[in-house]
Amino acid sequence: MPHVQPPLMEVLIPIQLCACLSYDCDCTDAMVFHVKVLDAERKAPVTYGQMPGEVPVPPEHAHRVMHAYLVHPDFAVMAGNTPPGVRYTGIQGCMLAITCPTVAKATRVFNALAEGGQVGMPLAKKFWADTFGMVTDRFGIPWGVNGRLRDMAPM
Repeated sequence: MPHVQPPLMEVLIPIQLCACLSYDCDCTDAMVFHVKVLDAERKAPVTYGQMPGEVPVPPEHAHRVMHAYLVHPDFAVMAGNTPPGVRYTGIQGCMLAITCPTVAKATRVFNALAEGGQVGMPLAKKFWADTFGMVTDRFGIPWGVNGRLRDMAPM
């Protein structure tokens, strides 16, 4: 039987898991904020008005973000505004967990996320990390921030 070459995208892209955040606020403002806090870069912002014409977009929704991509050397996050006609219900039952190599870096990230947001658990020493805290940022995104993970004994 002859060898069948897989499609190019199967060869180039391994399986990836990526959070995709949904916003009812201005997604561009949220992404600019998260890029700054996480030392990342925003790629591929596409508005609903820039989509191909197969799907009608109400004029009041044309400026909203359909897709944006936040890229960091260690992770990526996708984001966009809730599609037209879809009711926004916020993020429920999930948080983004970020691990920083030092307590100082974790403290900077946590404090930036807490600005205008709501602290659920202040930063404090935990058995798995030198510091950990939980915060929901001003855009409604829940975060768990770890600083300097500790070695844990196997269970």
